Amino acid sequence: MKVGPKYKIAKRLGAAVFEKTQSQKFILRAEKKGYSTTGVHGKTNFGTQVLEKQKVRYTYGISATQLSNYVKSIVRSKIKQPEAKLFELLERRLDNVVLRSGLATTRFQARQIVTHGHMKVNGKKTTVPSFQVKKGDVVTVKESNRNKPLFATFKDKEKDMTPPSWINVDNKNYTITVLADPQYKPTELAFNLGNVVQFYKR
Repeated sequence: MKVGPKYKIAKRLGAAVFEKTQSQKFILRAEKKGYSTTGVHGKTNFGTQVLEKQKVRYTYGISATQLSNYVKSIVRSKIKQPEAKLFELLERRLDNVVLRSGLATTRFQARQIVTHGHMKVNGKKTTVPSFQVKKGDVVTVKESNRNKPLFATFKDKEKDMTPPSWINVDNKNYTITVLADPQYKPTELAFNLGNVVQFYKR
């Protein structure tokens, strides 16, 4: 997915949706310029829904079509908590798991790691960033790739990374184990998934 100027997009959305805009430099720049980094919404319900949709897209680096497909499949299934299911689908993407584990420092890098065939899921090479991992899955870096510069410092990241509680990261063995489903906690998110669901229900 092509992305335009990240500072301008983050300013428009009122959220630090890119790794680049989560730095102290961006926060200081935002304060100097006088705009928010914690949330700016449209004046109408529709405007708010559009902004929240864009926040989710840029946060996870997915296209409008991918997000639409996620939401519409959830709506069709008539799940009682569609927001929680949407969060689960977004978090269980393989590229997201690679990022959350610390194997990658940016979402773009995580996607590249997957598409270039560096990762295995349950022993099978997987090159699809949107692949949905599930409880019990074991994600590993291919043995032949572990000595490459890309992964050279991963063993030393154990003390610096705090992965989410639903995955276990074994840095020494380049292994990520999915322990549970991601837990939806709306107050901890920089976007409102309820507004996203409502946007696609129109």
